[in-house]
Amino acid sequence: MNPAQTPPNSAGIVVVRRVGGGWRLLLLRAWRDWDFPKGRIESGETPLAAAVRETAEETGLTGLDFPWGEVCIEVGPYGTRRKIARYYLAETDQASVRLPVSPELGRPEHHEWRWVNANEATRLLPPRLQPVLAWACERLEQTT
Repeated sequence: MNPAQTPPNSAGIVVVRRVGGGWRLLLLRAWRDWDFPKGRIESGETPLAAAVRETAEETGLTGLDFPWGEVCIEVGPYGTRRKIARYYLAETDQASVRLPVSPELGRPEHHEWRWVNANEATRLLPPRLQPVLAWACERLEQTT
């Protein structure tokens, strides 16, 4: 896939925080599927702005830091709509996450959240997100 030819439909963030000497990654569960916070890019919105907005809407996390800059990875196409998702990497010091009610759904979009280490993330995430996890872990290893 050439990202220049096919723009992303959705954008999200691999949110991490330092715990002791290691990193924890935030995962969200909708039904039985685990993912990173992400959502649709709205008209006129940049992918990064969409990722920040969606992360805040889905988790309540704001004030994210981007010490790795605006580096990103894209995955897809996937699903029946052949979506392409772009993910960024950001850090937070907030441990508490909330799952607010989505006005469109009348309930939270997700059923559960967890801060997990890389091994737990490997077990929980679907195959299409394993490259995103590997990409994020590679950057985190360069930071420790």
